[in-house]
Amino acid sequence: MELFSRNKEMNLLPYDGITSYMGKILTPQQASHYLEKLLGAIEWRNDEAFIFGKHFVTKRKVAWYGDSGFSYTYSNTTKEALPWTKELSELKAIADAACGACFNSCLLNLYHDGNEGMGWHSDDEKSLAWHSPIASISLGAERKFSMKHRQTKFPVSLVLESGSLLVMGGATQEHWVHSLPKSTLVTQPRVNLTFRVMAG
Repeated sequence: MELFSRNKEMNLLPYDGITSYMGKILTPQQASHYLEKLLGAIEWRNDEAFIFGKHFVTKRKVAWYGDSGFSYTYSNTTKEALPWTKELSELKAIADAACGACFNSCLLNLYHDGNEGMGWHSDDEKSLAWHSPIASISLGAERKFSMKHRQTKFPVSLVLESGSLLVMGGATQEHWVHSLPKSTLVTQPRVNLTFRVMAG
């Protein structure tokens, strides 16, 4: 089911969660500026995961930034938050204003091209504040974003534009999983910023 809307109040999910696509919140010039800055200034590292006792290292790169003292554990690995950069602070302020929230951390993903993606998962770690929103800003190559309900498998997908904002809130992470499918048609990099609220 392909859904696309610029209505900021429209929930893309038919039940069990709230996910809104707000479209482009940055101008093309702003999006290009932030993409260039983040590609050069962020301390990118290959992501790691320990699954069923096996150690995996991804081509995709990640970075974890936030207020002091925050660590983030997923896939049995722990990251310590780096201090906000100027550009990340600016983008956090934009996300805060758009969502009416006060985000205290950000997980960044760098996909070099369409050969890199993300499998089905949910952002339901216990370190995240209960039912807090996750604001996802996309920069660079347009990529398809897919969701499906855990039980019914009902599908939702849309294309995330450069400079756009997607917000997942409510019970979304409990009932839905999401992914970024690979695509041989995508040859340019994409940076995804997911602003989060860590508990405590």
